[in-house]
Amino acid sequence: MATSTAGERKVLARYEADEGERQLVAQRINGHVALSDIPAGEQGRVHLVERHIGALAELDALVEDYLAKAAECGRCPMAPGAWWGA
Repeated sequence: MATSTAGERKVLARYEADEGERQLVAQRINGHVALSDIPAGEQGRVHLVERHIGALAELDALVEDYLAKAAECGRCPMAPGAWWGA
């Protein structure tokens, strides 16, 4: 059975959503950087935004775009129905 290695989580940004404060968190997992959207408190869903981010510039652009989308829709962009009308 393969084991995975995960580095420390780093909060890159925080934003307000309809369900409360959320955080964008980067973490190195098995040598790849992943970005997740997690609730700041104990309740709420965790959403994987991107699993393999290749460069710091890509990560910075993704965070900037994600925060703009969150501000536009007023909720977690990964949540069902957040901005695509579902």
